[in-house]
Amino acid sequence: MTKRQLWQRFIAHLDLPLLLGIVLLMLTSLLVLYSADNAGWNRPLSQMANIAVALACMWLIANLPLHYLMRTALPVYLLGMALLVGVALFGEISHGARRWLNLGVATIQPSELMKIGVPLMMAWYFEKHEAALTLKNYFIAALLLLMPVLLIARQPDLGTAILISASGFYVLFLAGLSWRVMGVMLVAALASAPVLWSMLHDYQRHRIMMLFDPSQDALGKGYHTIQGMIAVGSGGILGKGYLNGTQTHLDFLPERTTDFIFAVYSEEFGLLGNLILLSLYFFVIGRGFIITANASTYFTRLMAGSITLTFATYAFVNMGMVSGILPVVGVPLPLVSYGGTSMLTLLLGFGMLMSIETHKKLVKT
Repeated sequence: MTKRQLWQRFIAHLDLPLLLGIVLLMLTSLLVLYSADNAGWNRPLSQMANIAVALACMWLIANLPLHYLMRTALPVYLLGMALLVGVALFGEISHGARRWLNLGVATIQPSELMKIGVPLMMAWYFEKHEAALTLKNYFIAALLLLMPVLLIARQPDLGTAILISASGFYVLFLAGLSWRVMGVMLVAALASAPVLWSMLHDYQRHRIMMLFDPSQDALGKGYHTIQGMIAVGSGGILGKGYLNGTQTHLDFLPERTTDFIFAVYSEEFGLLGNLILLSLYFFVIGRGFIITANASTYFTRLMAGSITLTFATYAFVNMGMVSGILPVVGVPLPLVSYGGTSMLTLLLGFGMLMSIETHKKLVKT
């Protein structure tokens, strides 16, 4: 076998347009992390290692035939639920939250697994009942979503709970849940708002209140929001220039390598840079929608649509949070913020998208 044949075999199940968009966002991550880390190599080198591991896992998933993806749905979901219960009973407490589980050989955050496990399980369930979907099926699917979301919200981890809720809702929506039922759900959610508000922790309520007037606690709960808005606004049209962000390099900007990395980017590259970054996100999201539209089975359409819409939600929530139009909920900027767990979860999803696209010719339509 020639080198060319080996290369073609290696990339046979990679969707090259999608891969291009992903790689460009990752390169942006390394570029901005170097600046956010005060021109240091510690974070960028660590992120390179995260990217290498995540890309390898994406390639493995992309080469996995679709029927294997379906077979993993129930085991992954049950494993995730067992680990979440383990966190509730035996999890390690850090910064007032019980989110991590020590397995002896490693410490893991099971809620990240459910970002894939929940939509995978719901898509599998709807595939099994596609022939005769009733309101009962939607109710059971909603329970499959609600159980892990409640366990994660209890940790507390509001950001992850919101993202998993969104991914599950997208599966319900794509599975054909009627607008009337969604209207009833919306009314029920609004009616239960006072109860939900009372269930929030004090710091979570403060974060939401800071959205309306962060200046009431400018050096406390509102500090992140105020500094993020200053950094985004001070970039102007063209930005202050690479490595020249004052909010970043004078240490005013908190969490600048993770949740608030968009503020670093905005300050240094300005509105023009933001338009380029948004174009990259729209490219990846658009490619995801094309794969969704061309998916060959009910299961793959639900899964591809949920992955794509959840990725879009990630980006929207983070940018809105940093810009001051959404509460600070601890959601990273996808493929750009520093972090191995988030990177791995996202690329597992993109690996599924690539498998859905490249294996569709093998599936009877």
